[in-house]
Amino acid sequence: MKHFDQNIYSQNNLKKINGTAILVLENGKFYKGFGLGHEGSATGEVCFNTSITGYQEIISDPSYAEQIINFTFPHVGNVGTNIEDHESDKVWTKGIILNTEITDPSNYRSLKHLDLWLKKNKIVGITGIDTRNLTNFIRDKGAPKGTISFLKSGEFNIKKMISVTKKWSGLKNLDLAKKVSTKKNYVWKDFKTWKKGEGFTKNIKRSLHVVAIDYGIKKNILRYFSDFNCKVTIVSCKTSANDILKLKPNGIFLSNGPGDPAATGKYAIPIIKSFIKVNLPIFGICLGHQLLGLALGAKTKKMSLGHRGANHPVKNLIKGNVEITSQNHGFEIVKKNLPKNIQITHQSLFDKSIEGIKLKSKPIFSVQYHPESNPGPQDSVYLFDEFIKSMKKNA
Repeated sequence: MKHFDQNIYSQNNLKKINGTAILVLENGKFYKGFGLGHEGSATGEVCFNTSITGYQEIISDPSYAEQIINFTFPHVGNVGTNIEDHESDKVWTKGIILNTEITDPSNYRSLKHLDLWLKKNKIVGITGIDTRNLTNFIRDKGAPKGTISFLKSGEFNIKKMISVTKKWSGLKNLDLAKKVSTKKNYVWKDFKTWKKGEGFTKNIKRSLHVVAIDYGIKKNILRYFSDFNCKVTIVSCKTSANDILKLKPNGIFLSNGPGDPAATGKYAIPIIKSFIKVNLPIFGICLGHQLLGLALGAKTKKMSLGHRGANHPVKNLIKGNVEITSQNHGFEIVKKNLPKNIQITHQSLFDKSIEGIKLKSKPIFSVQYHPESNPGPQDSVYLFDEFIKSMKKNA
C-alpha cells in the first residue's frame, strides 16, 4: 500500500490526486489515500484510538458521534464484522482513517467485510495514509477539526473542504446526548454478555431494577446488568426526575455518551440532583461521570487529546492496584477547587487526570473509563458488582 505525503494546497479549483480519498485538516494540512465505505464527505473532530482489537465495537460506540477515528493499529478489518458486536442500533461515528488496505476477513464469526459494513452504515473511510504522522500531529497540536472526502473521480476542491472544516462548530459547547439518546423509553431484553459457544443467553431473574439514563449508552453495559440479574429500563436523557422515580428504581445509571458535558448538563444536572436528594444509589460512566461531577458542584473542561484506547492504566486510589482500562472521552472533571464532599477514587497514570469519584456520604460513584469491556480489558467489571451491592444495601 502506498503512503502519500501531506501538503498544503490553497487554489480554488478541483485538484486531481493519485487516489480516491482525501483527509483535510483545519490548518490546510491534507493526506491523500484511497476511499472505503460510503462515497461522500464527513466533517468532525479527528482523534486517534490505540486499541488493537474491537474496531466494530469502537465504530458503533455512540460516544464517537461527530468524530473521525484514526486507528493507530494498522490491521483493522481483518476479522470482518458480525451482528453481535454492535454497541448501538445506529452508528454515529462520522468517519474512519486506516493505515493499511483491509484484507479479506478471517474469523469464524465474520458475516460481512468491513468495507461493506461501512457502506451499509454510511461511514466514510480513507486508507493508505501515514497514520503515525497524523497521530503525532494530534499528540503535539491537539485533536483538530477535519473533513474526509471519498470520490471515485479523485477530484477534490481542497480550498472548499478547508472552509467547511473551519466553519464546523467543534465539540466544545455541543450537546450531542439529545441526538443519540433513545426517542422512546424501553425495557432491555435481558440478554447477558456474549460467551463462546453460547452467544447471548437471557437473564431469567430480575431481583433489582436499574433505570439507565441514555446519553449514548452501549449495549454491553445493559448486558452486564443482565449478568447481575437486573431488570433495566432505558429512558431518554431528557426524561424528568419525577417520571423516572415513578418507575421505582433501586438505582440510577448515568450512561456514556458524546459531546460537551457542560452543554448536556443544562438539562441533565437538575435531574441528577433530584436523585442525589432522595439517596438513590447512582453509578455513572464516561459522560455520566462528568455530569455527576457537575451535579455535585465540580467543573469540566475539554482535553487537548482526550483518552481513546483499550490500554490505559488507571490507579485505584482506594485499593492501591492498577487497572488496564478501555477509554473514550475528550472532556474531564477539573481537579482544581473540587468540592470537599467528592473523593477521587481513580487516577490516570498517563496524565494524572481524574478517572473516578465518589460522594463521601452517599452510595454515589462514577468512573471516566468504560468498565463494560467492549472492547476489553475486563479489569474493571467489579464496578458493576459494587453498584449491585449498594442497591441491595439501600433496598
